[in-house]
Amino acid sequence: MNNTYCVIMAGGIGSRFWPLSKSTMPKQFLDILGTGRTFIQQTYDRFKKICPNENFYVVASVDYKDLVMKQLPELKECQVLLEPLRRNTAPCIAYACYKIQTINPDANIIVAPSDHHIQQEDVFLEVIKKGLEFVTNKDALLTLGIKPCRPETMYGYIQIENSNRKNSQENLHKVKTFTEKPDLELAKIFLESGEFFWNSGIFLWSLKSILKAFEIHLPDVSELFEKGNKLYGTVDEAPFLNKTYSECQNISIDYGIMEKAENVYVLCSDFGWSDLGTWGSLYENSTKEAQGNVVTGENVMLYGSKNCIVNMPNDKLVVLQGLDGYIVVESEGTLLVCKKEDEQQIRQFVNDVRMNKGEHYI
Repeated sequence: MNNTYCVIMAGGIGSRFWPLSKSTMPKQFLDILGTGRTFIQQTYDRFKKICPNENFYVVASVDYKDLVMKQLPELKECQVLLEPLRRNTAPCIAYACYKIQTINPDANIIVAPSDHHIQQEDVFLEVIKKGLEFVTNKDALLTLGIKPCRPETMYGYIQIENSNRKNSQENLHKVKTFTEKPDLELAKIFLESGEFFWNSGIFLWSLKSILKAFEIHLPDVSELFEKGNKLYGTVDEAPFLNKTYSECQNISIDYGIMEKAENVYVLCSDFGWSDLGTWGSLYENSTKEAQGNVVTGENVMLYGSKNCIVNMPNDKLVVLQGLDGYIVVESEGTLLVCKKEDEQQIRQFVNDVRMNKGEHYI
């Protein structure tokens, strides 16, 4: 039996990519990069090179069942785990892991978000293979750390223990601390120190190790999902989950377990990673024309405009003059024009639109 399993977390709503990403069609189901494959399809394509098809599980909101099945027809319905409520990453991972336990208690699990961009996939897969070998033979919780190339304020950071320690081998280190998104000055200090790496949000562990960690650090979550051991895979699974999620706390795996456990390690690497969480990060990872613009849309005309990211439907003629450093996006009758440097306000725009104009636009 192949013990490698892959859990793809696909429950986010991608509000920072509004208005292209909406609650009915979040960014993981969009082909924002224009590759012909959506983010979740690219994630599946990436991992199917090392994980058998029957060992995939996608965790998503019940609202996205049809989207997952349409975009990943290779999966059976029983491989799409539907959350009745959003409760962050710890319950999402607990659900998948307790279900996998009923199938293969010897599983080794990769947990990955559905919407990351990987430029060097061959390098990435070698890193994953090395990580799987490590967690197979050790009671350890492993995350992937990305070597930072700039003082990024939109990512969390992982600090490694002294890199000169003899038991630190080939970029594999014990984790010293996790740090939330820093301000610019602190991010510069992190970059210069050489001890901090971007937190990718990609995890590897054996099933035994992660369930043990849940029992120690999130016993209430563990107890809730353990009650479903005889119900997973039956007609009683959905009613059980409705009750469980209504009682379960909203907590991330980082805060609930990774920041508290003693057996946490990081495998540091660089394979061209981005979580592409914002229009600005998409701009940074896209090919630019002579004036530094990134343009999607067949009928976009630019005059004296530079350093912009423009995303327009092909049937819309758009003429832009004199813009420098702007996000210009139109989708289904909603137009956003926002300075790239102010893109953190997009979430506030979304909240204000919801309050003043209704859910239709969100």
